[in-house]
Amino acid sequence: MKNRPFGNTGMSVSEIGLGAWQLANPDWGVGDRNEALKIVQAALEAGCNFFDTAPGYGGGRSEELLGQGLKSVRKDVVICTKFGHTAEGATDWRVEAIRPSLEASMKRLQTDYLDIVLMHNPAREMMDGRVAAHYEEFEKLKAEGVIRAYGVSLDWRAELELVLDTTRSQAAEVFFNALYQETLPAYPKAQERGMGLIIKVPLDSGWLSGKYRAGHKFDGVRNRWSPEVLRRRSDLVEKFAALIPDERSMAHAALQFVLAQPQVSTVIPGAKNVAQALDNFTAADKQLGAEIVQAIRNLWTREIESDPLPW
Repeated sequence: MKNRPFGNTGMSVSEIGLGAWQLANPDWGVGDRNEALKIVQAALEAGCNFFDTAPGYGGGRSEELLGQGLKSVRKDVVICTKFGHTAEGATDWRVEAIRPSLEASMKRLQTDYLDIVLMHNPAREMMDGRVAAHYEEFEKLKAEGVIRAYGVSLDWRAELELVLDTTRSQAAEVFFNALYQETLPAYPKAQERGMGLIIKVPLDSGWLSGKYRAGHKFDGVRNRWSPEVLRRRSDLVEKFAALIPDERSMAHAALQFVLAQPQVSTVIPGAKNVAQALDNFTAADKQLGAEIVQAIRNLWTREIESDPLPW
């Protein structure tokens, strides 16, 4: 798999990383730790070196499994974790909670440093470096060698621009996919400022995987859409599918659309099993043609931009 520079941090990351929210996580209907470790090993063998996690994923289980699976190759991988939501299910944004949170993450991850730490979707006022003291604390931790880079996980263009304009963050995890392109106009500024961009929700919660079509019934964490939203999503998925070459899967096309944006460092689809993980990684083997990329851009501007879909 090809690597891309992570902003100006000096880190190099695989184009497709592993989003580890789903690792043996009962919230996703999975709980097999051995399968989770097999996913991590398969990712390494496929050339993946970027792993995204958080204390709250599976109550700390995601970090623990990555710690176990990556211990022997720690210096060869890039681990991104988060701050704000604890492994115990609480939310704690206090500045004085940052260091204890990272120490707990490092213990679970079996490491003495963290490559990237992100504020985990905080309130917008906490993204403003002019008023939030969190970034000063992150700078101290960076100077100590506890972390290599820090930033924010966020959902909106205005949030990304706020972080760029008011902090020294070198990382952002950004919501972006074929059906949600609102953040895209800020990417050139991020690249200019030396920020690495991690793309989350690239398959739009599964809609762009080809798994969900009209009439699909949802349960678990995806049982949140109204009948009206389901109808609209189904219609847009069919329009997206019509733009994709017959030999290309929807999931691959969706990931390749993300990677067609030159400012993106890595994209982090999740996986419940080894086969799913390996299929995601093979998406990096090909590229979408420029005309298809533009057609997907046009779908957004024509039918979604003025009325974005609820996540």
